[in-house]
Amino acid sequence: MKLGFLITARLKSSRLPLKIMKDLNGKKVVERIIERAKEINGISSIILCTSPNNQDKPLIEIANKNNVSYFLGDPDDVLKRLHDAAIFHKLDYALGITADNPLFSIEYSNKIVNEIKTEKYDFIKINGLPFGTATWGMSIKALQTVCKVKNIIDTEIWGYLIDQPEIFDVLTIEAEEKLRRPNLRLTLDYEEDYQLINHLYTNIQPKTTLSLQKVVEYLDKHPEIAAINKNCIQLDIPSEVKEKINKNYKENLDKIKKIKEEIYHS
Repeated sequence: MKLGFLITARLKSSRLPLKIMKDLNGKKVVERIIERAKEINGISSIILCTSPNNQDKPLIEIANKNNVSYFLGDPDDVLKRLHDAAIFHKLDYALGITADNPLFSIEYSNKIVNEIKTEKYDFIKINGLPFGTATWGMSIKALQTVCKVKNIIDTEIWGYLIDQPEIFDVLTIEAEEKLRRPNLRLTLDYEEDYQLINHLYTNIQPKTTLSLQKVVEYLDKHPEIAAINKNCIQLDIPSEVKEKINKNYKENLDKIKKIKEEIYHS
């Protein structure tokens, strides 16, 4: 089985321009993502999934500098970009996250890898971790199925497309109490997010990679720091798009199941 780590990365952000190129104690945000990915067990390749647009060219340099692969895919259809990168690198399964989450849990990523090894599930997600720290795991055949049946093109927020238990075998891993802080926000989308995460990388001095456990312990002791980005609103997939997706799956359920079966047995 070939397992890759896919990092979705572009430089088009408007609320916080060039956010994944910002400094976190001597390394760029996207480099912190790569640094953490290298700590995950059983990964055969780390792939920075970006676009061929000129604005994203600096990410090619980042990939080369950090000795990881890159893939130039669809600028808008994130799922297609992930799909094409996975097929190009001949992956069987993928683990991944977007490049604006530089504190994702290495521990729970390894838990996903352990579940992937059983080959029982199409999609694996984590519930209860601080927002922005949960990776995902997915069968490439499931990804192929979604890309073939989906009825939307802008898939920047795509989890809803595959978190469909009536079609896919979905496993939810619940976070243990020590890291169960769903109200903590550790993603990067606003200036306040950067202030918080930069503070953590500057004020917690780990011997190796900064662990999410140390971050949670620090924020429990310093609630005033955790409150820096408390007013930041996280974007979600619009309700009308969810309705469109649901309608497609409901009206074409048998057809979609047949397509899945054909892909899984090809």
